[in-house]
Amino acid sequence: MRANGMGAQVIIIEVDPMKALEAVMDGYQVMPMKEAAEVGDIFITLTGGMNVISTEEFPLMKDGAILANSGHFNVEINIGALEKLSVNKNKIREYIEEYTLENGKKINLLAEGRLLNLSAAEGHPASVMDMSFANQALSAEYLVKVGENLQKKVYCVPEVIDKEIARLKLESMGIKIDKLTEEQERYLSSWKMGT
Repeated sequence: MRANGMGAQVIIIEVDPMKALEAVMDGYQVMPMKEAAEVGDIFITLTGGMNVISTEEFPLMKDGAILANSGHFNVEINIGALEKLSVNKNKIREYIEEYTLENGKKINLLAEGRLLNLSAAEGHPASVMDMSFANQALSAEYLVKVGENLQKKVYCVPEVIDKEIARLKLESMGIKIDKLTEEQERYLSSWKMGT
């Protein structure tokens, strides 16, 4: 969204039809990786999966294409396949390796395919981590209070915790929002006053 907001033409590659439809409805182009490989300039993987960009796509990419991973371990971009297709590998500066393919095209891999924000930058900013740590702390408190009544399974963080953290974050930023009146709350919690 930020790249799009700064004028970039963003293409989404997706395997989940619901997420693909959501991206289309948000105004993004959606297409298979093989098609995007031919038109993209910068590729950023954010999937948590492996070999998202691999043997078939590398030769199709533009000369000078940039590859980065911000999703998971360094398995999202198939670096082994990239190395097999390359005739030369050159570190052009810190965090940038240039691979020359057999067809002469050059592909730039950032941060050895590792999580870019952690390996080549300073990680998550404090303005994000404060909410993450608050979520962990309040979830731990919740477990202490009601843990004996929970089954042994994975639970989502209760919505009341997420909302409290959002409220506190907005307050710390000096942002105020409206609150529902009692009448509005009654209306939204019942079907009796419907159409």
